[in-house]
Order: sequence, then C-alpha cells, then structure tokens
Amino acid sequence: MSVLLLGGSPAASSSGARLLQHIGDKLALQGHRCTRLQVRDLPAQALLHGDVGDPAILRATTLVRDADAIVIATPVYKASYTGILKAFLDLLPQDGLDGKLVLPLATGGSQSHMLVLDYALRPVLASLSARFILPGIYATSPQLQWSADTGFEADAPIAARIAKAVAQLSAELHALSGDRAAAHPVITPALAA
Repeated sequence: MSVLLLGGSPAASSSGARLLQHIGDKLALQGHRCTRLQVRDLPAQALLHGDVGDPAILRATTLVRDADAIVIATPVYKASYTGILKAFLDLLPQDGLDGKLVLPLATGGSQSHMLVLDYALRPVLASLSARFILPGIYATSPQLQWSADTGFEADAPIAARIAKAVAQLSAELHALSGDRAAAHPVITPALAA
C-alpha cells in the first residue's frame, strides 16, 4: 500500500520533518511504499495563486490522489498549522482525501499548542472526506532529538505513541488492502480437462 509523507514546514530542516521521515522509515519496514512531498518545494507562485494547472502542482495533487494513506506533518505557527500547508490543502478538491487514511503530526515549542491537531487540522482533514483520521501525535522539539552520531530519537512517551500510530496505520492499510481484494476478486479461467 502507498503512503504519502506530506511535510508542511517552510524550513528545510526541522524536528517535524525528522519525525515524518522516522515514521515513513518505520512504515517502509512494514512493507508500505512511502513517497515524500514537501510543500515548500512547490513553486510559490503557483501555490499562492491556486494554479492547479501548474505541472508541479498537478504532480503533487496526483500523489495525494494516488496514496492510500497520508502522514501529514506541520509545525505550529500562531496556534495553527502552517500557511503553506493550508495553501496546498486548498488546492485539493472538496473530496480530495476521500477513502484515505490520515495520520496527523504536529510539533511545537510547548505543550500549550497540543490541541492544534484536534481543533485546527482535524476539521480540515475531515472536510476533505478522509476515510479515517488516526489519533495524531504532537511533540515538542525537546521531545525529538537528532544528531549526526545517533540519528533520530524520541523520548519514551513520544516513542510509544509513534509505535502505536505506525502499528495502527499499518493494520488499517492491510485491512483496506483486504477490503479492496474482496471487492475485486481475481477470477481465473477453469483449466480444460
């Protein structure tokens, strides 16, 4: 099953981007095909003007359309998700997440913005007709450490939430795959005796 790792950070290097990649790596180990899309890499002019005919925007929206699941990450800015992520989500059709599993992630400077997932991002994802929005993961930068020597490390409570989210998303993807197989059985011709 295919998973789109959708990054909504304007920064090239961030704790949220590392969290997103870490979850993608864990999902790949579960046998899922992961593709990355960083909204900041899309052409700003096309993104801000809603140019859905721009080739880069078309490729990005096709990645969303073709994914079975989306892991979406954003830093918290002014008690909400980023403006560039909002600009991209606005380019999707009203049912742009129809049939998709979604795992939302957010990072912030303090625990006081923890509810951004439920009160800012989740309603937008639901309005785009997501099939199922998993419980999100919110982490502060101190809870997510990275170094060139040790790589990515999350503190114990966040690591437990990551493990639970990856297991749940993987199980849901396998169930979705089974549902699709049952809906479209393969019929083989009978062999002549």
